[in-house]
Order: sequence, then C-alpha cells, then structure tokens
Amino acid sequence: MTNLILNAILVLTLGILLLLNVLQIHVPIVIFQIVSIIALIPVTFAAIKSLKEKEVSVDFLAVVALIFAYLAGEWYSATFINLMLSSARIFDIWTHRKSENLVKGLLKYRPEKVKVQLDGKYQIKNVDEVSVGDVVIVAVGERIPIDGIVISGQASVDESTLTGESMPKTKNEGDHVYSSTLNTAGSLFIKAEKVSRESTLAQIITLVEESSLKKSKTMKIVNKFTGWYVIVTIVMSAAIYFVTGNLTLVLAILLVVCADDIAVSVPLAFTASISFAAKRGILIKSSDVLEKLPSIDTFVTDKTGTLTFGKPKIVSIELFGDIDMKNFLEYVGVAENNSSHPIAKPIIDYIKTKKIIIPTVTNFNETPGEGVEVDYEGKNIIAGKIDFITKKAGKLNKSEQTKLDNFVRRGYSLTLVAVNGKILGFIAFEDAIRPDAKRMVSQTKALGTKTWIMLTGDNHTVAKDVATQVGVDRFETNLTPRDKPNIIERIKREGKGTIAMIGDGVNDAAALAIADVSFAMGVVGSDVTINAADVALMDDDLLKIPESILLARKTREIIIESFVLWGITNAVGLGLVTFGVLAPTGAATYNFLTDFLPIFNALRVTIPNKIS
Repeated sequence: MTNLILNAILVLTLGILLLLNVLQIHVPIVIFQIVSIIALIPVTFAAIKSLKEKEVSVDFLAVVALIFAYLAGEWYSATFINLMLSSARIFDIWTHRKSENLVKGLLKYRPEKVKVQLDGKYQIKNVDEVSVGDVVIVAVGERIPIDGIVISGQASVDESTLTGESMPKTKNEGDHVYSSTLNTAGSLFIKAEKVSRESTLAQIITLVEESSLKKSKTMKIVNKFTGWYVIVTIVMSAAIYFVTGNLTLVLAILLVVCADDIAVSVPLAFTASISFAAKRGILIKSSDVLEKLPSIDTFVTDKTGTLTFGKPKIVSIELFGDIDMKNFLEYVGVAENNSSHPIAKPIIDYIKTKKIIIPTVTNFNETPGEGVEVDYEGKNIIAGKIDFITKKAGKLNKSEQTKLDNFVRRGYSLTLVAVNGKILGFIAFEDAIRPDAKRMVSQTKALGTKTWIMLTGDNHTVAKDVATQVGVDRFETNLTPRDKPNIIERIKREGKGTIAMIGDGVNDAAALAIADVSFAMGVVGSDVTINAADVALMDDDLLKIPESILLARKTREIIIESFVLWGITNAVGLGLVTFGVLAPTGAATYNFLTDFLPIFNALRVTIPNKIS
C-alpha cells in the first residue's frame, strides 16, 4: 500500500507540473529539477536490485535515459520519463493486487460469526473458533461458513462462488455442503468436517495466491528479452552519440524506447486470465499451465465419473442355483460395505431399501479396481469383476455362462459374487453418459486436439459403447488404478505431443500428476484431487474444458498483440525522432501515451464466443 501511495503522489505531482507547463503557467525550473531527482531514487534502487540479481531491467535503461536528460538540461523530458515510470509502477503494483483483490473478494463470502449448537443451546462463535464435529446452524440468506455434512434440515444452496453455476442445489440430510455457498431457502444443521484453512474456500484462495507467483515460459522469455533489449539500446545509443555527437538525438531515441509496458502487460494478461477463470469455477494453477492449454495434442480421460455420471444404477440381479435373494444380498452387503469402488454405494443403498441389516466385518481386503474379499462367519465372500472372481472361484456351467455373456454383450458392467469358491450370481449396472461429453470432445478437436483416449476398468463392450457415443478415438479396458499412470507414461513415450489427463477422483491423482496438463472435475471437497490437478473444475461441467482452452488462446493472442503494439509504436517513434519530428520532450510525451496501449490491451481477457 505504501508503494502505491508514493507512486500515486509522484504521478499526481509530475502530472500537475507538466500540465502547468503545457498551459504556459510559469513554474520555476528548480521545481522540475527537484521533483525529477526525487523520482530518480526509487528507479535507481530498482535498477541496482536487478543488477545484484544478475538481471538487466528496464529500470537500468530508465536511469541511463534520465542521466542523459539531466546532462542535456531537458528537465521537462525528465519529468515525462518519471511520469511514465511512476505510472508503469502503479500498473505493476495493480497487476499483483489483482490477485490479492480476488482473494479478498473470496474472503468476503466467509462469515465472520457463526451460530453453533452446544448441549441443546445456541452460541455465537467466530468462524475460526469452529472445530471439526461442531454443529453449525445456517438460516436462509446466510452463507455456509465451513465444509460439512447436513444432519438435519433442507435448503436450496447457491454454489456459484465455487462452481460459477448459479442454479441452486437442494441439500437434504446426508448431503455435503461447502464453505462460502449461500443458503437461499430453508435452514440447515451442519456437522463441520473441514474448518478454517482446511475448507474448500481456503483451498481455492491458496491456489489463486500461488498461481500469481509462478512465472510462465513466456514471462521468462520476456525477462530475457528485456535484458538484451536494454543492453542493445544502450550500445546503439552510445554508437549514435559517438558518430553524431548529438546528445539531443540520443536522448530522444532513449526516450522513445525507454519503456516497461511489455514487462507489465504480459504478467497482467496472465493474472487477468487466471482471475477471470476463477470466477467461472475454473482454477488454473499457474500462468505456465495457461500457456500449455492451447497446445494439447492428446486427451486421456477416465470413463466413470468423467464421461459418465459415475453413479451406476442397478438394472438387474441374476442368481445361480438355489440361493435366495435375501441371502445373496446379505453376502454382497458384507463384501461391499467397506469398499471404495463407485458400485459399492448403489449396492448398499439398494440393500438398505430391502431392510436388510449389514453386519460389520474387520477381516476385509480390497484389490483396487478388481474386487473385495472378506471372511464372515466361516465363509469366504468375494465380490468383483469377472476375471477377479473366475480366478478365485469355480467355473460357471453352460447356462450360467450364457446368461452372463448376454449381459456383457448388452454393454452392462457386472459385479459377480462368490461364497466359498462357488459363484452365486451377479449384479448388472449401467452408468449414463453425460449429455455434454460428445460436445466437449468435438469442441476440443475443433480447437486442435488430435486424439482422445479413454481408460476404464470396465469390459470391452461397455467401453466400446461409450467411446462410440462420445467420439473417443481409442480406449483401453479392464484397468486398475495402478495401470493408468503407466499408460500415461507409455503415451508420452509415443510422442503424442502435449498430453492432458481428465479425472474426477482420488484414484486418478497419480495419473493426473504424470500428465503434461491435468484436469480434475467436480473437485469441491477433494483436497487430493485439487492438489494433483493443474486445472481444477469446481463442478462437473465438461464444457469448461474447451472454455479453458479458448481462454488460454485468447490470452496468447493478447500477448502477441501487445508485442506487436509495442514494436509498431517504437518503430513509429524512432522514425519520428530520426526525421526530426520529435525532440526529447515530444519523444517523452509520445512514449508516455503509447505505453498504455499494451497495458490496456492486456485487460481485454475474456472467453470468446463458444464454439458449437
């Protein structure tokens, strides 16, 4: 804040002096001299600091230009240079403050005071005093202060602060709710699960803060370019002076080319893009990630929960032999009750609707992506994929195999159940494809992606059906979570260009970390997935993937435009100086006015019209 105030005072003072001069109101030259020398101090310190860090910055060139102006007695020109530098510093400070303002904007969504239920009574606490397990009461019109689970009540909750989606979601008992979201109707009793720095809002704030500190390849190139630009400018100016002996000409040239508009406009464009994306529920971790998005050649995606909803629905339960349905469901419940696989929840939910009590077991072993095995009351119960079961249990007879094959051919996912080595039956599932999956694939291909590859633990028939409907080029089946990172590595070795991975859960974290660019869907409440992904989508809107690519493209275009504007204005200015149109004061004025073109251009970042 101090730097901003000092620079603002300098800008105001310098501007007033120049305005008075333009209006031909007499101002003693000593005033221009004093103010110009004072304004030189911060520029000199900045130049020395960059030299200590073995960098040659535009500040160094500015110091040289100012010294030439002082030697030539061009105090009005020196005032213009300082006005330009002070204005540029304000923009530079604003570039960093833009991210800080976004963070502050997010913080305003966190209530300072919350109502907590203690021993049947209500107590008002500061939000930082809430502990895990506390029951927080959120009335209509209030924002939810923590991440938690609804233990009582019903409400419509607007999650747009996290997801960018304004359509409220109905929350009932058992549903998860997240910090900063707004209760638009109803009331909720929420058991706190994540508080303070562990909450979803805190995760987002940390990501936004860190993203502004990471430099992209482009920004590093700009820094190197600036260094060489300064050196070449000084050498050329010295050569011109040696040949012509015209100090006024050299000063005019320095005044035209002395600018740090590019050094400000490039990071400003990245910051504006990342901030814009965050408001849309797209968290881009750094400008380096933003830079990679337009060059994605291959997308690799998980199927369940990404291209499909990830909520398998039971369509049929088929029994073999004389086992009755109640006993079968009891065995399945015992096996699946502790499983983390997506099919476990619909199975348990279905069993509960039948009023069957599921006992707790401790001797439990799960092979991720394959199946589960438990020992219960002297029985060995196994549930899982076909290959997993057939390796551990006896073979099916002809009629049983025919029934099984019939469901496989129809594209259903199957979970087989065996007890003491005998297969008792199977459960058939289907998982609906997301309606925007096909559109998302076609849009990314229109934006330059050449290949889509789908990875799934399901069988070939299920995978082929989804791939055909969505437009995926290749797919690999019957995979475990351990296989996916290895496949990503193999695809990278195949030289498929920039590889992007899309996943939705903890099981995808390893694969997401290996890809060149990683997208995680619906990351609200998932710390592991948020940290593993380069681009975190706060909801399950697949079309935000091509949106992020469009935004990155627009950012790249704007940066190129800024370079072009900078080059054209410098070339024109040098031409005007060479032909004697601009003297030092005119050159300084020209530079000051044209410096703002690349900077204002950087603020035009937005997502262009979406492709159909």
